[in-house]
Amino acid sequence: MTQPLKPLPYGRQTIDDEDVAAVLGALRGDWLTQGPTVGRFEEALADRCGAPYCVAVSSGTAALHLSSMVAGVRPATGGVTSDITFAASANGLLYCGGTAALADVDGATALTTTETLRAAAGALDAAGVPVRALVPVDYAGSVVDLPGIAALGREVGARVIEDAAHSLGATYSHEGRVYRAGSCEHSDFAILSFHPVKHITTIEGGAILTRDEGAYRELIELRSHGITRDPARMSKNDGPWYYEQVALGYHYRIGDVACALGLSQLARLDRFLELRRAIVARYNAAIGGGPLAAVLEPLAVPAGVRSAYHLYVVRLKRRDGERTPEVATRRRHLHAALRDSGILAQVHYVPVHHHPVHRDAPRAGLLDRAEDHYARCLSLPLYPTLGDEDVDRVIETLERTLL
Repeated sequence: MTQPLKPLPYGRQTIDDEDVAAVLGALRGDWLTQGPTVGRFEEALADRCGAPYCVAVSSGTAALHLSSMVAGVRPATGGVTSDITFAASANGLLYCGGTAALADVDGATALTTTETLRAAAGALDAAGVPVRALVPVDYAGSVVDLPGIAALGREVGARVIEDAAHSLGATYSHEGRVYRAGSCEHSDFAILSFHPVKHITTIEGGAILTRDEGAYRELIELRSHGITRDPARMSKNDGPWYYEQVALGYHYRIGDVACALGLSQLARLDRFLELRRAIVARYNAAIGGGPLAAVLEPLAVPAGVRSAYHLYVVRLKRRDGERTPEVATRRRHLHAALRDSGILAQVHYVPVHHHPVHRDAPRAGLLDRAEDHYARCLSLPLYPTLGDEDVDRVIETLERTLL
């Protein structure tokens, strides 16, 4: 009897005995929720990314929400993010009562550009909505043009929130210097996600990085209900037990057990990145240089960027005269054929403006490049424990299906 083929998801966590030991150690310790391990994880993340301040929270979505709050998004204001992203990038703006405008993407990289963000900001301005935040997304692991977007932020009076959920470990170059994703050298905030398919995991979790000490202190309060024990912030002090809620914050804390896992994972980030890049090189050799190059194209990486490769995205090439619905149908058939072979490819992402919540979002134009990307894209399996034989199986299935 033929054994069923091992499923190959598009992404998955990589857990080893050291991770298990770290979690067990935390479980046997004095703190399960917010204890000293949270601070150690924050320090390690800040050091890794090159930003002086880090606030760990319960999810990347929580990080987007709190960053948007501190950036000044309120009712009757708004912000701009990419149309090709998970909906949370836009939802963080809505949670603050603001308006989320959607920007088109570059045709080669699927990243927002300074120009597409400026156009979407213009759509907000035309609607009489002040722009308070720009939320560019480091899609698939490549960093956006942060220096250009930082200049745009100064021009329109908005703070820049780098959505770096895909780019932990990535770098970009500017004027002869190399910068790290999340360093906040060209942004006001950067957010990370530690969902199991990301580069490292805390099961669920996220973080906010910044260089602004005042914003950091505000984020610390907002993460924990808006409560302070700082005598300088309180209206009175009844004793050592006393605290006051000084702002409407949230229960967005992360615990010691999760951060113990995160610290263990972070220690192996370089190895994870090395393995991801080796897998990408194997894919690129087959898809970029073999017969598949006639029918597929890998997502481009901008010049000067070293991608962290959260995702390996390929796109079907259009046939002569092929319309968007036709290529989308071919993509659907390819997706089904891969799944029938146990290869669980995914589509990243359904454009934000397709979601009913966001259908009326301000935008500039028809978001044509986002629509084109959505119609043609597939994310192939990519995670550190994916073996050479697994990659070869994906490539052989693509060849058998497409050629």
